[in-house]
Amino acid sequence: MSVLDDVLADLTAEGDALRSLVAGLDDAGWARPTPAEGWSIATTVGHLAWTDEVAVLAAGAHTAEGKAAWDDVVLGAIADPDGFVDAGALTVGATAPADLLARWDAGRAALATALHAVPEGQKMPWFGPPMSPTSMATARFMETWAHALDVHDALGVPAQASDRIRHVAHIGVRTRGFSFANNGLEAPGGEVRVELTAPNGEVWTWGADDASERVSGSAWDFCRLVTQRVHRDDTDLVAAGEGAEQWLRIAQAFAGPAGGGRAATGGAA
Repeated sequence: MSVLDDVLADLTAEGDALRSLVAGLDDAGWARPTPAEGWSIATTVGHLAWTDEVAVLAAGAHTAEGKAAWDDVVLGAIADPDGFVDAGALTVGATAPADLLARWDAGRAALATALHAVPEGQKMPWFGPPMSPTSMATARFMETWAHALDVHDALGVPAQASDRIRHVAHIGVRTRGFSFANNGLEAPGGEVRVELTAPNGEVWTWGADDASERVSGSAWDFCRLVTQRVHRDDTDLVAAGEGAEQWLRIAQAFAGPAGGGRAATGGAA
């Protein structure tokens, strides 16, 4: 099994878990607001479905017909850079629940097929830097997981941690430089040693063992932080070094403008 297949298997499992959570909701349930301002549960699933469909178009941009379809997406984003993504989420989210789930199911299956069809060694265009199929699948996992947390919050149902979140942790570490640049700051030089305790008790590590700047704690809290689903002060993360602490204050693993994150609740979760 390839690395892409491994990531897609985890993406499927994460999507299946969210689908099971929302499939039995009534209309009032679908309309429940999530912590994402202006977004209901239906909007959230609509966003995931819409983004999967857009990712399918990006994956097909290596053909002439596919490039034309992707160019149309880019023109739409240029025409409304601030509202393009929200418009897609709101439009698809307004679909009847059964149709919305069917659309999401179709998009998830189409994405796996499209990513496998990207020529080997070729990257696909995106709204940020071009991405490999594996990177796209990892990004889709991160977003699916993060938005699932919003749905869990909306329903008051605790989310269950799994070791699949290693994908999110990996992106969170790799986007350290982006987090600084996205806030108009220069990233401190040198490596940061990151040591995170996985749900299964294993310790995941990144960076040189002798790095002076260090971050440690639970992978669960780190992943929630880099997807801005928890305030820094409500995590169990420990930072050694001014640069490491600054990073945790602005960490952002997803593309787009610097997010405002979540308000502090007064203590680590």
